[in-house]
Amino acid sequence: MNANYEQLTTTNDQRRYDLDWLRFIAILILLFFHTGMWFNPWEWHVKNNELSESFRYWMIWSHFWRMPLLLFISGAGTYMALGKLTTGQFAKERFRRLFIPLVFGMFIVVPPQIYFEHIKEYNGYWDFYKTVFNFVPYPEGSFSWHHLWFVLYLFLYSLIAIPLLTFLRSEKSAGFKEKMLRWVSSPAGILFIPSILILITQVFLRPYFPDEEHNLTDWAFFVFYLCFFLLGMICYSDKNLWLSIGKNRKHLLVASLFILIPFYGTYFHFREFYHLPWSDDTVETIFDVVAIFLSWFTVITIIAYGQHYLNKPHPWLSKINEGLYPFYILHQTVIIAIGYYVCQLDWSISVKFWSISFLTLISCVGFYLLLIRPFNMMRFIFGMKLLKRSPNEKKESVPVVAHVGK
Repeated sequence: MNANYEQLTTTNDQRRYDLDWLRFIAILILLFFHTGMWFNPWEWHVKNNELSESFRYWMIWSHFWRMPLLLFISGAGTYMALGKLTTGQFAKERFRRLFIPLVFGMFIVVPPQIYFEHIKEYNGYWDFYKTVFNFVPYPEGSFSWHHLWFVLYLFLYSLIAIPLLTFLRSEKSAGFKEKMLRWVSSPAGILFIPSILILITQVFLRPYFPDEEHNLTDWAFFVFYLCFFLLGMICYSDKNLWLSIGKNRKHLLVASLFILIPFYGTYFHFREFYHLPWSDDTVETIFDVVAIFLSWFTVITIIAYGQHYLNKPHPWLSKINEGLYPFYILHQTVIIAIGYYVCQLDWSISVKFWSISFLTLISCVGFYLLLIRPFNMMRFIFGMKLLKRSPNEKKESVPVVAHVGK
């Protein structure tokens, strides 16, 4: 047996460097994706004066797996986070590291995004900022969590998952894990059983949500993302199940590539490259179904290859992962603030895209290193572990973005 797989047979409470690397990669993808929203023809808070159709083609693909991947990793991280904590301690820890940064973000981090969207309507930022306290939800008002929906969802998912977490960490789950291993140890099982279960939830929920007329929460997507979070917990909870994912990576890759044929085949129908011999409603239904399979196929393939090639430590890895959560909280606001000024320049789209991306990266990293990382008050409001007074205390922990993870 390969040495990489032998390592997997140890306890699942050990550090997973592959998940750390994949988390880092997923956050970088998020940076480039949200920068791309300036130039993609899709609706967004702010847009460049010139748009590019080419952004559609890579962004539509990444759209369906970037957040599910982060949620899968977050589920695995949440399983690790429970550790030896009681359920009460775990809930308290989730509140501190998820809910407090969410509230802080809604009042401090997110408002500038709304300001730049409506900048011409106000005499200055402070003229705008007082409207936040009218508590009128966006887009009619200025009160929103915007990209921090993810932090809210993870907070709720963590609480919802407590009974399952407790069960998976108990000896009572042995029979359940054996059944799961039998069902999904083959490539077909890994690919189709989870994706069909996800599909079933969407068949029942998507016809009714979102209901804009009655302003109902989009429960279909809440449950969609919850499925990936729970699957991350379940897959990570059993070392043999985790092992089987990596073993079948080549089959998973073939499936992930093959699913692109019907995915882009139906997508190009709506881009009017050609017309399939069905009604638009039928093609749209096929696209939605294929997209669900693509989401799971791609996520589990990335997990499999990450398990095989990325489970390696690096001196900088723990430091990088410690900063990913603050980076996530800040990145979209910085993208919009920098992009607002860059997009007024007479530059090409490609120059603007890379300028916004790298200026955002540098700004967020600098803000983190200079103003967040050294100070316990800032660490607290950004959901980080507090620095210990004793220099001999071990400071490394499971990064909160692992279980907080648009």
